[in-house]
Amino acid sequence: MVESIHEPIRERLPELRRELHRYPEPGWCEFHTTARLVEEIERIGVDELAVGPDAYDPADRMAVPSDDRLEEWYDRARDRNVDPALLDKMAGGNTGVVAVLDRGDGPAVGLRVDIDGLFIKESEDREHLPAQEGFNSETGETMHACGHDAHMTWGLATLEAIKESDFDGRLVVFFQPAEEVSGGGHPMAESDYAADLDYLFAVHVGLDHPTGEVVAGIERPLAMCHLDVDIRGTSAHAGKAPEEGNNAIQALGTAIENVYGIPRHSAGMTRVNVGRVEGGTASNIVAEQVTAVAEARGETTALMEYVKSEVVHRFETASEMHGCRAEVDVVSESPRADSDPELAAVVEHVARDTDGVDSVVSLADFGASEDATFLMERVQEEGGLATYLVVGTDHPTSHHTPTFDVDERSLPIGVEVLTGAILAVEEGEP
Repeated sequence: MVESIHEPIRERLPELRRELHRYPEPGWCEFHTTARLVEEIERIGVDELAVGPDAYDPADRMAVPSDDRLEEWYDRARDRNVDPALLDKMAGGNTGVVAVLDRGDGPAVGLRVDIDGLFIKESEDREHLPAQEGFNSETGETMHACGHDAHMTWGLATLEAIKESDFDGRLVVFFQPAEEVSGGGHPMAESDYAADLDYLFAVHVGLDHPTGEVVAGIERPLAMCHLDVDIRGTSAHAGKAPEEGNNAIQALGTAIENVYGIPRHSAGMTRVNVGRVEGGTASNIVAEQVTAVAEARGETTALMEYVKSEVVHRFETASEMHGCRAEVDVVSESPRADSDPELAAVVEHVARDTDGVDSVVSLADFGASEDATFLMERVQEEGGLATYLVVGTDHPTSHHTPTFDVDERSLPIGVEVLTGAILAVEEGEP
């Protein structure tokens, strides 16, 4: 815990970001992270604070990890002296927070930031600033390699700034778990807290945009899904009686070749990948079981559904051809949702008058996937406006690498842009 906890967050942005950077937790295991967020939110003082199952229906979660992983990170949080009552509320992986300010009859505004880390071992190279200055990951296996430590800092500082302003309306800040596995956006979007929002802002740092540049809204995020595959065959002695076996590895090989042979689609861009396979026991045993993880993406939600159905079909039919059986489980997915130009224009107007901003991009293609689109989609379907903005940061290497880092000059820029945009819509823009 930082010693300056009672100082305004906006006066300790780097310190808070570095503290959060030191202890990254994977999706649905953000027990300690959630507790720190709660501590800061309670210090700010809000009208409503919902943690875990009070913030969403646990049944709506996607990509929940195994009980063993949940228990491991739960125990780690307990060892770090997380409040037992709060930890009990998060049991089973019900992490994340929603904070609400009710400040009058003005518009209902949502702000979404994500809170999870990645299973990447952070670099200990002395050229890597977190290692150089002593705030690199303490877990030994996870890292904030996508800037979610900065996102949380923005969410808290913006909440504090709006609390201290003359804002007239309702502000709902979603501190969303499990973005990296596309697991947390859906339950947050299905919750009552996402109902009847007039505006929604979601935000990301970097994404190859330099410090001083702001993208007011992204377009064309890819709809995506993650799939787990389990192929079961029959083992046999590979030398004495190979004909008695049904080779799960052979089925998997055929399936992978067929998956990569899915035809492209005339309606737009698609992507498919088999990212990990595991199975078999020895060279002289016909493999009885193999597992794989795969993903499908599409320029539209419909295109993603096309690729997903083809992936499932090809794993099933290839397995059947080799006398095996495949079970394909869609563990998570997210739709496409584009930023509304009208709301992006508000961000653009605010950003142009923000200190430290020297370049503003009105709209830009995203090119990747994000489960904030669940929240965006709900707001838009209910008649509101949503935008996903990017606050640029110089990062020495790409996102999702052991040497990713955030230029801390971007921290105050993000707070000022988000705060200004929220106050602008409260005042009647667009």
